[in-house]
Amino acid sequence: MKKNVLFIFASLWLMHHSFAQRYGVPNFKVVSDFTAEKVFTAGIEGPAFDKKGYLYVVNFQKEGTIGVIDYFGNASLFVELPEGSVGNSIVIDTATNMMYVADYTKHNILKVDMTTKQISVYVHNDNFNQPNDICLRANGDFYATDPNWKGEQGNIWLIRKSGEMVLLESKLAATNGIAFNPDQTLLYVTEQTKDMSGVLNNVWKFKLHHNGTLGEKELLIKFRDFGMDGMRVDKMGNLYLTRYDKGTVAIISPEGLIIREITLKGKKPSNIAFGGLDGKTCFVTVQDRGCVEAFRMPRLSNWFKSLFSND
Repeated sequence: MKKNVLFIFASLWLMHHSFAQRYGVPNFKVVSDFTAEKVFTAGIEGPAFDKKGYLYVVNFQKEGTIGVIDYFGNASLFVELPEGSVGNSIVIDTATNMMYVADYTKHNILKVDMTTKQISVYVHNDNFNQPNDICLRANGDFYATDPNWKGEQGNIWLIRKSGEMVLLESKLAATNGIAFNPDQTLLYVTEQTKDMSGVLNNVWKFKLHHNGTLGEKELLIKFRDFGMDGMRVDKMGNLYLTRYDKGTVAIISPEGLIIREITLKGKKPSNIAFGGLDGKTCFVTVQDRGCVEAFRMPRLSNWFKSLFSND
């Protein structure tokens, strides 16, 4: 019996590693290239997965496009956006098979029917500085960051399912990354500016009221070096924050402590998404290399997580 069990485990192990070698699945410790270099422009951003496991990224080969990447890292053109539109962030509603794109040049959130590839304007607002990163709540509401880089000022918008737009916050410096915690009761937003001492990067944590408006604001973590861009939150509530110019992804606990920092091959990571067969591979858009890099989520031990628990 014991020999049979060992044989089964050995077979599964060999199958896993054969699959990983054949299909380029990153291992747990090594950062690898998921796509070829320079397939995307320096504006590569907004990674998002559909329900089939295909990855979508803006600015394939030229600005104003969206590329699709298959399981093997092969990229091709998905759609070309209307003339003058350039995407920054992508959100895919897998329930409706609709894609939403932050079009920062035309002050739109675009809607793309992923079956017909028909593109329409979901919302337009002349008061947008430039819609940057967007995230979708379970009830169908969107939240968007809206930075004014030259003025070092930024907004946070609520875009209700009805299309109504509500300005939630306008007194921050340049807002950028945005993400929910697992149960969507908190909203994380990054803010970038400069003070007398130089670079100042804040990650803020907002409580969300039942009606979608922002509640109490709390500083989660502050950095005084390099930059930061997009982020995602895993099922345990840890933030995976791209550190622009530093070339890392910082993994931050819900209490604001840096658990680990993953060093990438490129220096300008712009955003991150979770995907792969089990949803535990991190796919990072890297602007100075024009490609997507990937690594496996680190395994955080229970004793380490217990250090942050109040129980």
